[in-house]
Amino acid sequence: MPTLATVLDRLASLVSTDGGWGYQPGQPAHLEPTCLAVLALAADRPKYGSLIENGLAAVETNRVADGTYRLTRGRPQAVWPTALVLFAQHALGQSTERLQATAERLLAMESQVIALDNETSDMKVDIDVSIRGWPWAEANFAWVEPTSWACLALRAVGRGDHPRVAEGMKLLLDRAFDTGGANYGNRMVLGRSTEPIPGPTAILLLALQGVHDQPRVDAAIGYLRVHAAKTTDLEHLAWAKLALSVHPSDAATREFLPELDARIAGALSEEIHRTDGLGAGSYRLALAALALNSQTTNPFCLSPLAALIGASKLTVGERTGETPANPPSLNGNGKHPRDSRPLMDRVKSKFRGWLVGGMNRLRPLPLTGAVHIARAESYDAPLTDILAGQYEHFRTFVPLKGKRVVLKPNLVEYRREKVINTDPRVIDAVIALCKREGAAEIVVAEGPGHWRNAQYLVKESGLGAILEKHGVRFVDLNHDEPVKALNLGRLTGLEYLYLARTVMTAEVFISLPKLKTHHWAGATLSLKNMFGTLPGICYGWPKNELHWRGIPNSIIDIALTALTHIPHLAIVDGIVGMEGDGPLMGSAKPVGALVMGADLVAVDATCCRLMKLPPERLPTLMLGALKRFGRIKEAEIPQLGERIESLATEFELPPMIEQHLLPVDGAATVRT
Repeated sequence: MPTLATVLDRLASLVSTDGGWGYQPGQPAHLEPTCLAVLALAADRPKYGSLIENGLAAVETNRVADGTYRLTRGRPQAVWPTALVLFAQHALGQSTERLQATAERLLAMESQVIALDNETSDMKVDIDVSIRGWPWAEANFAWVEPTSWACLALRAVGRGDHPRVAEGMKLLLDRAFDTGGANYGNRMVLGRSTEPIPGPTAILLLALQGVHDQPRVDAAIGYLRVHAAKTTDLEHLAWAKLALSVHPSDAATREFLPELDARIAGALSEEIHRTDGLGAGSYRLALAALALNSQTTNPFCLSPLAALIGASKLTVGERTGETPANPPSLNGNGKHPRDSRPLMDRVKSKFRGWLVGGMNRLRPLPLTGAVHIARAESYDAPLTDILAGQYEHFRTFVPLKGKRVVLKPNLVEYRREKVINTDPRVIDAVIALCKREGAAEIVVAEGPGHWRNAQYLVKESGLGAILEKHGVRFVDLNHDEPVKALNLGRLTGLEYLYLARTVMTAEVFISLPKLKTHHWAGATLSLKNMFGTLPGICYGWPKNELHWRGIPNSIIDIALTALTHIPHLAIVDGIVGMEGDGPLMGSAKPVGALVMGADLVAVDATCCRLMKLPPERLPTLMLGALKRFGRIKEAEIPQLGERIESLATEFELPPMIEQHLLPVDGAATVRT
């Protein structure tokens, strides 16, 4: 079994040439894994002292004049690492004067608040949206993880008595489930309960040290202990050990801690030397090392005084701190504060927008609008052969031979009883097809919006076994290198988008969605699947900033920006879809179809017709057609394989979806 010394040596070996650590081997330094790595290596400072100093120096290259820390090659608005840097620097004894400047800047940050009006009334939230915490990115909403890091760091440096910290801690209690745990966002969406997640639960508990007699804290401890007793995931186990070790007030938790060490060592033995994207990279190794050493030294354990300050009078449902007279907010239309850039920057931006508009008007449609529907009664059917028959019609337009092919499945959450994700057997068949066609390299990549721990989802969903079978590498797009790209849609008002390098350097991109309804978009198919190509390190989890800028706007902006210059294909898993309150809470709906095409708008329009949902009512598809990204009219989409009528079945639509769809009369006009 790997020991702490083994883990530290492996972590040290993964240092980047720039002195820091990336999320995965070979990646340049990122702020989060570098901070965790230097904290872990401090367990043996005499041995790793120079690496620690180099790591801190790498962090400093990302310091901004205002005292915040932002990845220099990342999205400038992504300010969330500042709190983690502040905490790490304090734990390692850095200059107090420098820390205070960062602390002051962190205290000055505050999240947007949501104005509940006619546009947002259907959210049915059960949280206090007036409480201000900390966002992933500037001018955005508060989330559990960045708020937890901010509260923890500020309490550690002696600012726990500040009203902003007290309010942040109240937000954390407000977001925690009565039944235990927390996730990245709300406890409830559209009247349906969401589920807690181990990672944010653990960081929340670290931030709420010293908070006693709070049922939600006790419930969170119980949830984390129960989950850790069942999971084999290294990241979840490590976070659980770190959090539970600072909340050892009950005997059950104290007795469980030694068992956690054994479980962490067992998970490490499986991951420590893997290099296929499913092993322990720097981030997971650092967490594991910190967890294994937590009984000796836990840097996340606040001093008794720091744990006491700000915690003794904390209660749920009581507002703390002064509310600004005019708190910043986003309205339901996604409007943001006035553009304050210099005049020449705004002129240049307008000029680039004019150029993009001209490009869109001249954009050629995809070479073929044909869509092939194949019958596949079950996942036991010869799926590779079926796909091969479909691909005969698209080989000329999207050749795979000799290409680096990136497959992007839909992997959102894993719930054993739900058909949420692209079935691994479909992905298995697509990989086999790519190999049969002579692809030079195949990569499976995804950036889930709801879960940071993509490796857990890959393993639990069954996808991990498929990747091992084929020797195919997995890339977590949420932690991939960001690429700044001119936004070729401009529907969101964003001038640039930051996309994952793995996607932007693909020679062929294949979108592999599940046939599902969606409670805001109407349907989630090959275009909506593009949300997962944006790194969470740039937009946070669950990437809601883009939702507030308009889901249809965001989808088309992403698709145009990512795929305009990359040959692409869509293969939709419609063998068993989801109807009703998708994309998570719906019911299984057998359709028995695989849908393929090289025009994503046409593919999604055809899928909607299979669901008996008029595609002209979906704003996403109408915008895609208006931007000339593809075809929506049935008369312009050559139908191959099975006729739509032979497999079409009416899907139950999500509740309250009508307000998000275009009027029926307008749809009829478009069809004619």
